[in-house]
Amino acid sequence: MRRLTPRLRPLLIAATSLLALTLTATPARATPEPKAPEDFVALRTVDPTILQDIRYFTRHNFMGDRVTGYKQPLCILARPAAEALHKAQVKLLERGYTLKVYDCYRPQRAVDHFVRWAKDLDDQRMKTEFYPQVDKTRLFADGYIAEKSGHSRGSTVDLTLVKLPAGPTRPYIPGEPLVPCYAPRNERFPDNSVDMGTGYDCFDTLSHTDDPRITGKQRANRQLLKGALEALGFVNLPEEWWHFTYKPESYPDTYFDFPVTRKSLTHAH
Repeated sequence: MRRLTPRLRPLLIAATSLLALTLTATPARATPEPKAPEDFVALRTVDPTILQDIRYFTRHNFMGDRVTGYKQPLCILARPAAEALHKAQVKLLERGYTLKVYDCYRPQRAVDHFVRWAKDLDDQRMKTEFYPQVDKTRLFADGYIAEKSGHSRGSTVDLTLVKLPAGPTRPYIPGEPLVPCYAPRNERFPDNSVDMGTGYDCFDTLSHTDDPRITGKQRANRQLLKGALEALGFVNLPEEWWHFTYKPESYPDTYFDFPVTRKSLTHAH
């Protein structure tokens, strides 16, 4: 056998090393995102007349950042909940109102984002508006933040009423002066909804649906929303006038984590 010349020996070693790397290296593959069950739908495909103001896709929320998992400003729900909302909307339209949703299905990764934020006591950018009277150290103990959310099961929705014809709502400008969420309606952040006594996601006991300090038209508005939804099978969370869960839930024990995007819907085209 002929020996390699000194000049060829380094070239062969380099070629052998390159071949070994090629054989052992595995191509990096992106982990596919989880998909929604087949009976989850975009609300707009069931009722395009219901207004949508998906706050966690924006920076106008209690954290001041877009929430992880909200890739599109989209309301996704289990079909029975979406169809019940449609029936409520039909009745409300006859009375001169429309529903407006703030949040629908919420992925577990978004809830995890809430938890990380709640533990960061230095981040209180949005305190003046959303939790002016609550110490951030109390958010877990007082039930405002939890490690699991019914929204992740697909049958819970946060929503309000808008009197028709619906006017526009100006966009939130990050860094703008904040006003407490329970301030008089003409002082707090403008919303085209009816006056419910507080803004959405107001971490305050005034948000309790039947708080006795909420009277007159504000109370009547809350009761109109509650009555319209309860008639179709929704159950209100007493601590939040905006929070309703359709019963029986399609997935009472499952907390999903697919992102909020049309691509998550297995039947989407």
